[in-house]
Amino acid sequence: MVSRVIPVASFDLVIFGGTGDLARRKILPGLFRRYCAGQMPPEARIIGAARADIDVTTYRDMIGEAIAEFGGSTSVDPEDLNAFLQTLSYVAIDARGETGWRELAKQMRRKVVRAFYFSVAPGLFGDLAERLNNHGLTDDDSRIVVEKPFGRDLESAHQLNQDLAAFFDEGQIYRIDHYLGKETVQNLMAVRFGNMLFEPLWNSQFVDHIQITVAETVGVGGRGEYYDKSGAMRDMVQNHLMQLLCLIAMEPPARFDPDAVRDEKLKVIRALEPVEPHHIVRGQYEADQDNPEEHPDYRTAVENPKSRTESFIAMKTHIANWRWAGTPFYLRTGKRMVARSSEISIVFKDTPHSIFGEEAGRHRNVLSIRLQPNEGIKLGVTIKEPGPGGMRLIDVPLDMTFADALGPDGAENVDAYERLIMDVIRGNQTLFMRGDEVEAAWAWTDPIIEGWTNRGDVPKPYASHSAGPDASAQLMRRDDRDWREVTP
Repeated sequence: MVSRVIPVASFDLVIFGGTGDLARRKILPGLFRRYCAGQMPPEARIIGAARADIDVTTYRDMIGEAIAEFGGSTSVDPEDLNAFLQTLSYVAIDARGETGWRELAKQMRRKVVRAFYFSVAPGLFGDLAERLNNHGLTDDDSRIVVEKPFGRDLESAHQLNQDLAAFFDEGQIYRIDHYLGKETVQNLMAVRFGNMLFEPLWNSQFVDHIQITVAETVGVGGRGEYYDKSGAMRDMVQNHLMQLLCLIAMEPPARFDPDAVRDEKLKVIRALEPVEPHHIVRGQYEADQDNPEEHPDYRTAVENPKSRTESFIAMKTHIANWRWAGTPFYLRTGKRMVARSSEISIVFKDTPHSIFGEEAGRHRNVLSIRLQPNEGIKLGVTIKEPGPGGMRLIDVPLDMTFADALGPDGAENVDAYERLIMDVIRGNQTLFMRGDEVEAAWAWTDPIIEGWTNRGDVPKPYASHSAGPDASAQLMRRDDRDWREVTP
């Protein structure tokens, strides 16, 4: 099965922060792969904009080295790379001053899609938006892309939305969350709304509970200063896990349309119940026993011996609507865990009556949606164990790992950033967060953070390369449930 690549319209893409880590690791290598795939028109233009006073030749050399390092497992064809680099130009620019803006205006073409990627700190978003407007660089069809964090609380998120709304309509603002660009996340909607098999069962009558786990093996690394001010709740739950929860729990939209989908996601966020303190577990990882100097404990890594910021959080919450009344949602994310794994598990209820007796044990159907690594979907079904000796039941997976099921051509390894940037050029906002979504998520998150701050809660230590604090397992066992095992 060969995937069909549809070219996008010609565009000028300006990457503010064009020499930064995200641009070099993700944005530009992703655009190079789209160029090689024939999706990026050869006449398209990419303009790097940053403070560094360098010329275009130096910039192209820098990006060429970045593509060679971060471009993926496939070899880089020198001719393709050289052709791609010719689409690049560079402008030294001052986001808060006037330097470089006239030069940028000269390089922009007319009658093409104009997109501006704000790969910079959120504190510069308003300045960039204002200068783009003042220098006449945008029109009604222009788009801006902004990276998280979208504020650190409701107040700052609201202010950020206002700063952008002063110069751009909501339909021009693309708040990017790379998790929503993953193939499996989009397949989640296809599985739910494209198969009669699942949708009738997708409710509290048949679903016992739902687990969402995003586990990382790495520590805070070089992000210590940022992370200690944010923690797992702000860095992961408020955005990534919240978006996954919305896609799992939302009602079927009337059509596959950006605002129709986001309307339903917003309803889920607004229906989330407050989380009780005893339904929250926070933790901090300890030093790696095998290599404590290279992989120290969390407080040492962030250089704050009194830090109360969580590197792990698990919680139980409910959605107060007819579809999900009484069905718990368990969320879990953490750093320095036993394996890198992002998975959503829909655990169905027991059969109403087992004809096989108690000795057959408990067997539940589980639909597992794996985002990383090895993206795919598995449905656990109960069958008779082969062989003589009576009716012994075992659980086996119906496995649809994409690389196995679709073959190497059908399961094209497209990075989330590649897909989302192409959606920006197309003008498709389905996989991007709307301003009211962001604010609603913070309105739910803020009281939780305020609660543990006021109580003076201290995160519980947990061993590196583990499943998190013991209290996390106890959170589930109190409900006679267990976390799904975190596996590579």
